[in-house]
Amino acid sequence: MATKSVVVYSKPNCMQCNFTKKYLDDKGIAYESKDIMASQEALEEVQELGFSSVPVILAEGLDAFNGFRPDLLDQLA
Repeated sequence: MATKSVVVYSKPNCMQCNFTKKYLDDKGIAYESKDIMASQEALEEVQELGFSSVPVILAEGLDAFNGFRPDLLDQLA
């Protein structure tokens, strides 16, 4: 089974971001984490996707979404 490309846009001290990353870790789903506070480019990518809050999850085969959404994260497993 091919690994889907998953990007999690997050920032420090963000509970929903931490929940999302822990959930993916627990499910063994690989992802790239992009910190919007450390990277202006990551912040602009989030804004271009139309979001103003994190986490934003960008995954192959799914529409981008934000917040901690186990129902959608399960689709990546």
